[in-house]
Amino acid sequence: MAHYLIGDVQGCDAPLGRLLDRIGFSPSRDTLYLLGDLVNRGPASAAVLRRLMALGDAARCLLGNHDLSLLAVAHGARRPREGDTMDDVLQAPDHEALLHWLRQQPLAMRAHGILMVHAGVLPAWDAERTLALAGEVQAVLRGGEAGDFFAHMYGNQPDHWDDALTGWDRLRVIVNALTRLRFVTPDGGMDLKTTGGLAARPDGHVPWFEAPGRRTAGTPVAFGHWSTLGLLQRPDVIALDTGCVWGGCLSALRLAADGRHEVIQVKCEQAQAPGE
Repeated sequence: MAHYLIGDVQGCDAPLGRLLDRIGFSPSRDTLYLLGDLVNRGPASAAVLRRLMALGDAARCLLGNHDLSLLAVAHGARRPREGDTMDDVLQAPDHEALLHWLRQQPLAMRAHGILMVHAGVLPAWDAERTLALAGEVQAVLRGGEAGDFFAHMYGNQPDHWDDALTGWDRLRVIVNALTRLRFVTPDGGMDLKTTGGLAARPDGHVPWFEAPGRRTAGTPVAFGHWSTLGLLQRPDVIALDTGCVWGGCLSALRLAADGRHEVIQVKCEQAQAPGE
């Protein structure tokens, strides 16, 4: 029995298949934890969704910003952007089943002592708070207000967390932190514009996982999203977006009880310009 964390697939079904072959994955024995951005920018988003759906409980998936973008387009809340490759899902004969399955996926989960999110965690949130706040968004996504939610989801404000936030502002901050975050200010404000690596940090900002007083500092956190950061493996930080869709690798981390986790990678044939 083995457990694997996998970084951003982004519609790259062929590399995902090669990675599963390389690790000898068996759905009757092993479990995959996919860290979001299952779809978009790659050539085969529908195939990725069908593959993961067919695996049932053996594939546990998070929602990333590209997954939410697909759902927003499907609900008429936004138009596709240049470079998006969503049509194979939107025009698929089974698109309703694919989109319904996607809406059921969480924005955060915890397993094997690791907190898993797509992008980041605000410094003021501990693991329990992160999971509870993710649950607030999940309840809306799975309910009758999903269309209204997508219509109000986009925007960079508010850029600070406040327990008193309510309504769409509250949900927008949660979504932005869990699916878009890279850098924060010393007081926990979110920078949602910078997409480069650590050298691109704005003045006075730090990566969210290096924020002073971060309340998840004692909890291992695994995330994807940040292809320009690349692979990062520390005792309490695991970054696994290695830029498959941008011509890099698709990475899996085989979890080990002694903490000596193994990285397994396959090269990817996509070669787009890096972006979100």
